[in-house]
Amino acid sequence: MKTYILPSIKITIILLVIVAGLYPLAIAGIGKFTPGQGDGETVEYKGRVVGYANIGQNFTKDKYFWSRPSAVGYNAAGSGGSNKGPSNPDYLNKDVKGRIDTFLKHNPTVKKEQIPAELVTASGSGLDPDLSPAGAQVQADRVATARGIPVSQVNSLIASHTEGPLWGLFGPAKVNVLKLNIALDELKK
Repeated sequence: MKTYILPSIKITIILLVIVAGLYPLAIAGIGKFTPGQGDGETVEYKGRVVGYANIGQNFTKDKYFWSRPSAVGYNAAGSGGSNKGPSNPDYLNKDVKGRIDTFLKHNPTVKKEQIPAELVTASGSGLDPDLSPAGAQVQADRVATARGIPVSQVNSLIASHTEGPLWGLFGPAKVNVLKLNIALDELKK
């Protein structure tokens, strides 16, 4: 038994130094080469920080594109999903149905079948900052009407803010809702 104790203590100390010391320092160093230098990519509007590019925000006014629902109330301190699946009747009958009804009330030109699932279901983190282009386009009529601008102008704005997959291969196309809403505010009537 004594022959195993000393090697076990040594390997524990070595792994503690690597996992709790060297690895976090290496990741922090790599983070310094990313946008925001590891502190998050801030988004500014009129000279002040209005949010982070990778953290969703709640938009409820008709003149803005709405974000994906959040299971954590858009609280970045507590990221997490609802853990309710598509077979949970409480989730379907209360949360999802309520979101669909609200969306249809504010978007009278849209049919229930046209609503992308991302607009009525929360993301795994509860903080998803992006929508698919379809998730933005289904809201274009409402936004254009509320702002008194042509739908074609809103659709052009969506197209110009659509980011393709990473390196053209990984992930879907996406639209950052905060950046899109800032671009809306910058439009001249």
